[in-house]
Amino acid sequence: MVSPAEAFRLALSSLAAHKLRSVLTLLGLIIAVSSLILVMTLVQGANVYVQDKLANLGTHVFEVSKMPRVPTGFEEYLRALKNKDITRDDWQGVAADCRRCRAVGAAAQTSGRVRSANRSLPDVQIQAESANMALITTLDLAAGRRFTESEDQRASHVVILGHRVAGELFPAVDPVDQTVRVTGDDFKVIGVAEEIGAILGQEQDSFVILPLGTFEKLFGSRHSLALKIQAPSESALPATLEEVHTLLRRRRGLRYDAPDDFFLTTAETYLELWEDISAVFFLVFVLISAVASVVGGIVITNIMLVSVTERTKEIGIRRSVGATRGDILRHFLLEALSQCLVGGGIGVALGFGVALALAQFTPFPAAVKLWVALGGLLLSVVIGVTFGLYPAVRASRLDPAVALRSE
Repeated sequence: MVSPAEAFRLALSSLAAHKLRSVLTLLGLIIAVSSLILVMTLVQGANVYVQDKLANLGTHVFEVSKMPRVPTGFEEYLRALKNKDITRDDWQGVAADCRRCRAVGAAAQTSGRVRSANRSLPDVQIQAESANMALITTLDLAAGRRFTESEDQRASHVVILGHRVAGELFPAVDPVDQTVRVTGDDFKVIGVAEEIGAILGQEQDSFVILPLGTFEKLFGSRHSLALKIQAPSESALPATLEEVHTLLRRRRGLRYDAPDDFFLTTAETYLELWEDISAVFFLVFVLISAVASVVGGIVITNIMLVSVTERTKEIGIRRSVGATRGDILRHFLLEALSQCLVGGGIGVALGFGVALALAQFTPFPAAVKLWVALGGLLLSVVIGVTFGLYPAVRASRLDPAVALRSE
């Protein structure tokens, strides 16, 4: 009986003796395993990435907006355009009447040009926040301070710069206490936000933040607000959502059978969307891997059948000196399994290599997990056993006398 180690050595010898045939034999398997490893590594990395970014929304915080943050279709988007704006009265009404709400902040945004004395940046996000958003948002400041309630009420010309805006406009000096022009008006810089980075390639640090009162004075009050509301705790979030939902429907005069003309969005909403997207993405690549696995397995079966034919005399000699059918079956099955493990190992290394290269040179995140590598090797074992079994059975059933007479 041939030991597993000896079978593995013989398999490597066969691969080395027929290099081109070996490459063609294992190519399908390598593609199958590497593509599976690649997609699983990227999906795992993206899952971690999305969860980290969702944590930045704040602890047990949800949003109320006129438009859906996560549109489910174009028709929903068109219907939302007809919704009434979320107004300052809505904000103040919810803040006054919501018993469960720990904090109710308001925000708005547009875009425009921001200038310093010597530099200019177009298409910067001009965000507005109520002063109490400091209690809700997770945005930290690298320097300076936030604006006060008094500055918000007096519509003071103070501004917080995003990390990229501060670096572009003031590359050599401290931005705090400098002056910038936002859409033609001068503002004093009172703070600089910490760097956020990019989300799937989308820059997140190109913004400025004004007091909401200042924003409304400059751009008018026709912008629909977005309310950010913090519940007392994670467990109280569903009840707080329901209370705000009821308050807004009553304030906006909606009949009991009328649909909402606003949208409530939680971190769970974004997470569910991502899970749906990643599930489809994963399924597509699994199907590709499955097709490549079947093709690779068929090639392995064909090559193993050729190998059985070429080694008919060897099989006859081994049977004549006492090897049983079970010994022959195990030998050829171990050879097929060993070849598949070699191909699987190459596929795992290739998949991880491509994933890490993508993470290094593109916005795609990647997370290398041991169980992903084990999953790739398990796929190789399944292919080896499944597609190596028939040639092994055929070899074991050869008549020893006939096999010895073969040339």
